[in-house]
Amino acid sequence: MKAIIKYEDDAILVIHKPAGIATETARLGQADVVSELKNYLKAKGKGTYLGMIHRLDQPVEGLLVFAKTPEAAKILTKQLENGTLKKSYAALVSSTRDKSDKQGELEDYLLKDSKTNLSKVVVAGTQGAKKAKLSWKLLHDIEKEEVAYSLIEVEIFTGRHHQIRVQMSHAGMPLLGDSKYGNEASQKLTEKLGIRHTALLANRLSVIHPVTKERMQFEISYPKEWQL
Repeated sequence: MKAIIKYEDDAILVIHKPAGIATETARLGQADVVSELKNYLKAKGKGTYLGMIHRLDQPVEGLLVFAKTPEAAKILTKQLENGTLKKSYAALVSSTRDKSDKQGELEDYLLKDSKTNLSKVVVAGTQGAKKAKLSWKLLHDIEKEEVAYSLIEVEIFTGRHHQIRVQMSHAGMPLLGDSKYGNEASQKLTEKLGIRHTALLANRLSVIHPVTKERMQFEISYPKEWQL
């Protein structure tokens, strides 16, 4: 399996999704996490029910939780909606921000173009636009080999299409490795550092177990290619 199982019991499955593989896809012949996990469950001789609670963009690496029963799926989905299922992200950004700015909150309206599979920030009231909100916090400013970039932590309060990538780019902090929403400066920095994937990692996940009601915490390390 390309996906790495971090935890499994009769109710939930927590995995580490690598960058470059889709969470789920309808494209024939293309690998995706859901198909891999269903094949894995089938090979174990157990039911193949798999409730997808949330997803990650194909170029993004990180933690995902799946439900193994309809009852668990209902409970976890409710946690996602009311904020008790918590997700935290880390990202490398090329930044034009004032160095005195250590944290902030972004609130925008995003409009998705289904033809290009891209989203953009638009003015409030635009037909079809959805409100997107996140907060970011500086972890480290990194300067070496005549390049400068920043490691930040991001928490999202809405689940919009490409939300972190779009909002951070619009705020002047495009993610390294992001070919869709990066700018000329971030693309040059990406090449110089040899970063191959969008530098966004869903590195922390916290859920309340749907059966035991225990709060469970999961965390993964930063990718080596980030060169921190």
